[in-house]
Amino acid sequence: MNENTHDHTHATHTHDGKPIQNDDRPPIEAETLETAVRELLIDKGVISAEEIHREIEMKDGKGPELGAKIVARAWVDEEFKTRLLTDGDSAVLDFGIDMRPTELCVVENTDEVHNMVVCTLCSCYPRAILGIPPAWYKRRDYRARAVREPRSILSEFGTVIPEHKQVRVHDSNADLRYLVLPQRPAGTENLNEEELAELVSRDSMIGVSDIPS
Repeated sequence: MNENTHDHTHATHTHDGKPIQNDDRPPIEAETLETAVRELLIDKGVISAEEIHREIEMKDGKGPELGAKIVARAWVDEEFKTRLLTDGDSAVLDFGIDMRPTELCVVENTDEVHNMVVCTLCSCYPRAILGIPPAWYKRRDYRARAVREPRSILSEFGTVIPEHKQVRVHDSNADLRYLVLPQRPAGTENLNEEELAELVSRDSMIGVSDIPS
């Protein structure tokens, strides 16, 4: 996905499992269907509202530390890195993360390409890996400008991308979540996996910042 193309299929929810209405838009078909199915399952006793609440609370209690450990593993384990980039869902199972029903796509920053992530219609985000999205990720101005003027947005985060490097913007949606694999900083050859994980920030895994060398 590049700076000018992006997907527009989205859904997100409040802490009680109900769809959030963003910018006064009407609910999309998927949100209406989700609400109907959820309420039916509760009425039939298949699952309780309390169970849904506990699951959401558990996910909301997570932070970006798990994502940092995944990145550090990819930096030191080439086989894991290959799996992460080709089949993210399978690779993160090593860390006890089940991405279902969504799919995880991991994109790698290189000397030629810098990746960043947005959700243009709401706030779809890999919560199982990074925890709760930051407030700015959900702001309308970020969601709109990240696609139209990504270099300008990046510069406001203090991230200046050289003109020769391509910026690719990946638009998350209800079925697909993105995670950026940052470049390993130079001079870290002697650091172990735990020490490397401490270098990785949430923003670097969204792609709005780099990891200082």
